[in-house]
Amino acid sequence: MQPQVIVLISAILLILVSFIVWICSRYKKCPSDKIMVIYGSIGKNKDGTNRSAKCIHGGAEFVIPVFQSYSYLDLTPISIQVDLKNALSRQNIRIDVPSRFTVGISTEPGVMQNAAERLLGLQLSEIQELSKDIIFGQLRLVIATMDIEEINTDRDKFLAAVSSNVETELKKIGLRLINVNVTDISDESGYIAALGKEAAAKAINDAKKSVAEQDREGSIGEANARMEQRIKVSEADSIAIQGENEAKMKIAMSEAALKEKEAEAMRISTTAEKIQAARALEESYAAQKAAEEARRAKEQATLEADLIVRAEAKKRELELEAEAEAEQIRRKAQGEADAIYARMAAEARGMEEILRKQAAGFAEIVKSAGGDPEAALKLLIADKLEDLMRVQVDAVKGIKIDKVTVWDGGQNGDGKTSTANFISGMMKAVPPLDEVFAMAGMQLPSLLGKKTAEEAAPVEETAE
Repeated sequence: MQPQVIVLISAILLILVSFIVWICSRYKKCPSDKIMVIYGSIGKNKDGTNRSAKCIHGGAEFVIPVFQSYSYLDLTPISIQVDLKNALSRQNIRIDVPSRFTVGISTEPGVMQNAAERLLGLQLSEIQELSKDIIFGQLRLVIATMDIEEINTDRDKFLAAVSSNVETELKKIGLRLINVNVTDISDESGYIAALGKEAAAKAINDAKKSVAEQDREGSIGEANARMEQRIKVSEADSIAIQGENEAKMKIAMSEAALKEKEAEAMRISTTAEKIQAARALEESYAAQKAAEEARRAKEQATLEADLIVRAEAKKRELELEAEAEAEQIRRKAQGEADAIYARMAAEARGMEEILRKQAAGFAEIVKSAGGDPEAALKLLIADKLEDLMRVQVDAVKGIKIDKVTVWDGGQNGDGKTSTANFISGMMKAVPPLDEVFAMAGMQLPSLLGKKTAEEAAPVEETAE
């Protein structure tokens, strides 16, 4: 191979590999902390308008060279310090609300599209300033609809209102609200400080009242405790004396019961010894009976085992005989089936040979007729004409008429008598030879005769 050809092939391969590498480099993967925005020739929306961009969060996409390009939106949360001052509340009192908002680019499909259209290409500081303007406006709006008491005491309600309003507006530019943290609320007039002092004084007074109530309850509790102590001591002495008397009574009753129980135990012991002796004798008899029954059951089981073994042997012998007989029947049936198959195959080969010979004979007849199939057919019909005539004659040959009575009224209009018409009708019941050929889909050759014009004309039916 010439060096020039080798260089040319190497150059083509190098260009092809470079092109493939370049194409593969256009398959862009989107990191999990970013949104990939593909812009350029994207396609159309459902309403027929051109799509401005295609957003992908996770996964990968092929960026068509020349027609498309791409860029990334960072999903890192953005912390914004909002120091709102002189915000007018519903009571026309100006307050300061220092707070910190944490926002980020949303990954919801519709909101993500808004971010691609409004935030792509902006720096982090620009996004912070844009978000801060929206937050300032919505924060002032929420404060204007609430009293200072609500803002100061019900922080959850205040934060919920702020989050709802701010997030609605942030979604319009593609952002979502992550967190809101209000550090402190103050006002120039000192209204909030006065509310705090009022709450503190109220708490102190409540505490003093609670201490006094506790002291009073303590003194009363101490007096009640001394009273209950004296009552309890008296009750305890009375109960102790009563308990001693009851204890002595119980001791006497216990000794009497002990003697009664000892006598009862002696009687029960004597009865038990006699019962145990009788039960031992009964168990001895029962053991002997059980031994006899076990011996009898063993002998019966031995006899049954012998019978079962002989029955199993007989059953196995019958099964082997049945299997042998079934095998003989199967082999006989297989032999008969093979014989039938061989006979039918021989008949099929014979029929095939007959048809082949007939076809060869017919081909020779056509050849003898000069290649004219109609002339060959005429030769075959002439050969079978005698058989055809015999079939027609045999059609009325077997009819047996024991007796025929005819009342002949003379000649009819056509010059024939009724008897002649009867005989002629019987003969006409046999289909003519040309009709037989017509029913078979063939035409009688002209050498066997033709119909007259009157016979060939169709018979017209007249209405009565």
